[in-house]
Amino acid sequence: MIDLAVGKVFIDGKDIYQMNDDNLAIFRRRQVGLIYQFYNLIPILNVEENITLPCDLDNRKVDKKKLDILLKSLGLETRRKHLPNELSGGQQQRTSIGRAMITNPSIILADEPTGNLDSKASDEIVNLLKKSNKEYKQTIIMITHNIEIAKIADRIIEIEDGRIIREN
Repeated sequence: MIDLAVGKVFIDGKDIYQMNDDNLAIFRRRQVGLIYQFYNLIPILNVEENITLPCDLDNRKVDKKKLDILLKSLGLETRRKHLPNELSGGQQQRTSIGRAMITNPSIILADEPTGNLDSKASDEIVNLLKKSNKEYKQTIIMITHNIEIAKIADRIIEIEDGRIIREN
């Protein structure tokens, strides 16, 4: 949950403005998952390695059981050893989502996560994000130009030219 107060930002009860740079970097690594529009997968790493990269960068052991569950829920269990160039766009995006979710972050920031996908793959991605929100109590902040995808959100904030123009 994000609680905004004047001059303070609380995430999971922690005022992130009170953190020093080192603690803030650790917080981001562990509590914020990023899903990019263009996947940002490492081409020489396979699906499993791309997903577990945040754990490796944080010198944390990968929970193999959680990884297996995540791969299954993403529909990637048979693709775990494939490189990004051997995957469809939807599979690459699901790998990106897996990387964002592997550390079980409080917040997932998704930048146009369906922007480069066909409608079937887009629906799969939206359903995965909804499931993540409901099952793992994660806050999903999604940027999208697709009004149909926005309509499924619990809350919509429309921004134009850097200003909030509507909220519902």
